[in-house]
Amino acid sequence: MRLSMLNKTPKGDGYVANRNIFNYAIGLTGQNISYAYVSGWLRYFCINLLNIAPKKVGVIFSASYLWDAANDPIIGAFIDRKTHRPYQKLRPYLLYLPPIIGALSALMFLNVNFDENGKIIYILVLYFIWDFFYSFQDVGLWGMIALSSPHSDERARVAQWVSIGAGAGGAVAGLFQQFRSMLIAKGISDITIFLIFGIVFGFMGEILSMRAHKIPEMIEGGQPEKSTLKSLTILRHNPTLLLISAARLSLSVCPKVQNAYFFENRVTFMNGQQAEFLSGLLSGIPGTATILFANKIAAKIGGMKRVLLLSQFTAITMRIIAYFAGFNSLPQFVIMNILLSVMNMPGFLMDIAHRALTSDSIDEVELKTGVRTEGVSFSMQNFVSKLQGGVSALIEGLILTKLGYDSVKKNAGLPQSDYFNKFQWPMFMLGPIVGAILYLFFIGFVKDDKAHKANVEQKLKERRAALKESENVSV
Repeated sequence: MRLSMLNKTPKGDGYVANRNIFNYAIGLTGQNISYAYVSGWLRYFCINLLNIAPKKVGVIFSASYLWDAANDPIIGAFIDRKTHRPYQKLRPYLLYLPPIIGALSALMFLNVNFDENGKIIYILVLYFIWDFFYSFQDVGLWGMIALSSPHSDERARVAQWVSIGAGAGGAVAGLFQQFRSMLIAKGISDITIFLIFGIVFGFMGEILSMRAHKIPEMIEGGQPEKSTLKSLTILRHNPTLLLISAARLSLSVCPKVQNAYFFENRVTFMNGQQAEFLSGLLSGIPGTATILFANKIAAKIGGMKRVLLLSQFTAITMRIIAYFAGFNSLPQFVIMNILLSVMNMPGFLMDIAHRALTSDSIDEVELKTGVRTEGVSFSMQNFVSKLQGGVSALIEGLILTKLGYDSVKKNAGLPQSDYFNKFQWPMFMLGPIVGAILYLFFIGFVKDDKAHKANVEQKLKERRAALKESENVSV
């Protein structure tokens, strides 16, 4: 990342220095390497390496995700009401928690010599502790977007580049399948490989995330609420955030299982693990490049809301075409990934749009109530991610059981049943369309008006100046 590329707005009041954005983005890279590995592979590890029954994994992880999700807004509300030193509301969480989270991430991929129930208890205990600390760190990391500048355009610039950093972290974690295939070919056992990357991706990723601590907070607005409950109920003043949360959650309500099941069981013209890696690489490159122009694209088409609408209309169209194009040969595989790459060009901009709109909505809440809500607002990001994980885990566990998936066969190198394989392609390609349609419904109600945002910023600037002058007079 060249720092000169970051500077697209004139320096002045509220300008975020390029070096600070760079450190912030690197921090998000580290955190997302760790998170993508844990969230993407822990269930697979439990089913296929620890040999825990898929239905049990689905039900247990669903319950744990839902329980953890319920705690996230409470943690966010606690952060909002906690008294803190000026301009030190979130930064401490970015410095002290990563080593703990990293160690727990690695330990979850340890091959413990317990019976099935013992393995379940071991994973759940570690996961609950991991999630408790991770929730504080995650709220702190993403909440910093809202505190990085008092100006919407600058926050959007920050959101763009830290989302690139986060995406880079996910891309690094996406290399796992390729590394795994190479190491298996060298005779290293799968269980050892998962532990190695638990240390490399899980622990070292979190250590890298500490770089985000270097970005300063530039807003110190309002007084914290006097109770966690009041901090939590302030969400009622933020319809934008609630609609975005409902829309994101709806994406998980679809008949789908992890991509690995499709690639490893249905792709026959090449190694399934390599096919998954290549598919992610080929379909992701154009979307990754599009992120570099996120704010320009949003301005061109009329705002971040339209980016979100475009993403899902494109996803629905490309998935339907790809389904009928098929996947059974190398040319079909190439066509599939071209279509997915078109889908990902607006799709990769969604997280930037969500975060920019959420940051702007926090200004709206401050104008209405006099309280800043970075904690509870960005805890909703984690809350929804956990709900998505819970819903997906439950659906996946039920589908795998219903279709008769057999992990013993998989580990023995034997094929799954024809009944199981029959449903992999429609679930992989068409299943997410259900969530996309629901998403469009909720996002349609979000308001996104540039003139209104400018008016809010001006009123907040005047109010903050008046409060500061009043405090100086009283002193």
